[in-house]
This record gives sequence, structure tokens and C-alpha cells, in this order.
Amino acid sequence: MGQNASVQPGLGGIYAALGACSMRPRYAFLVLELIAEAAGADGVAGPFVRTPAGAVTLRDWINSQLMPLCQRNIRRAALRTRLVEALGPQLTGDPRHDEPLIADEFEKHLATIGRANVSRAVSDLVKAGLVRRHYAGYCTDHINRGGRRHAVYVLEAATLAALRRTHLAPVAPTAPRQGDLFAA
Repeated sequence: MGQNASVQPGLGGIYAALGACSMRPRYAFLVLELIAEAAGADGVAGPFVRTPAGAVTLRDWINSQLMPLCQRNIRRAALRTRLVEALGPQLTGDPRHDEPLIADEFEKHLATIGRANVSRAVSDLVKAGLVRRHYAGYCTDHINRGGRRHAVYVLEAATLAALRRTHLAPVAPTAPRQGDLFAA
């Protein structure tokens, strides 16, 4: 499975690799599952994902899928308070004017934080040897990541197989034979 030769096959191997390489293995696993959902049969996801609203960058799509997880977070209230304080001079005191301005700034800030979290999780996935990352877009051979380029994530073959396996093959129960010591 890529860089980390000690990764065992299957979901257990993925869990173990993430536990060793990530400070937030559960979040990284959620990101991995979303990458697998967006990936084609070849395991390549990105740079865009088609949605009913149109094409969205892969990182923004993953971020939007994970946004419901942080709806009740106490940090959101503290962030909103800080943003209201920072917007102080622009606020009029009229809720009809202020609320859309606060909500817009709040959503922009959450999107920035979410994209950074997704990128950090993908870095952990790359470090664990589960995913490869490259960039595609306007200037693909540019040494900097910018340049209107967007992330493309490629699942390693064993990772893709483990995530797409629907279930393990059932083991047919065997009837105990007479004389077996450990009959059920």
C-alpha cells in the first residue's frame, strides 16, 4: 500500500496505519471513505466532483460532506463571537443588515478551516501509504501548488479494494461430527 510497507491488508490494516500516522485517525478515515466515494473505478478522485449544483473541487466537496459533523461544536459559537468583534466597525446594529454580513464571513471562515483540516487529513493518508496526491489544472508542472491547480487523490490499489469490499465471504457453518471434542 504505497510508502508504508508495514500496512496490513483490509480495513484493520487501514485502521492500524492511521492510528500510527495521524493525530485524528477517525477524521482521516472519514476523509478516506469520502475519497473512495468520489473515486472512479481506477481509484482516482478529482480534481472535480459533479454535484446537482455543478462541478465542485474535490477538497471543497469533502469539506461540505463533513460540515454536519461540526454543527453543534462549542468552538463555532466562540468563532462567531470573535468574528462579530472583528466586524465591529462594519456592523450597524440593524440585524437585517448585520446578520447576512456575519453569516457570509462565518461561512468563509468555516470553509477555510475545513479545507485546511481536509488537507491535513490527506497528508496523514499519504504518510500512511494509503493515498497518493498530485495536482491538476492550469499549470500542472509548476513548482508551487497554486496556479489554479486542484488536488487529485489516488487510492492505492489495496486501499481501494478494502474500502470497496462489501463484506467478507461468509464461512459455511459445519455441523459437529460425533466424537469432536470442541463441538458447539
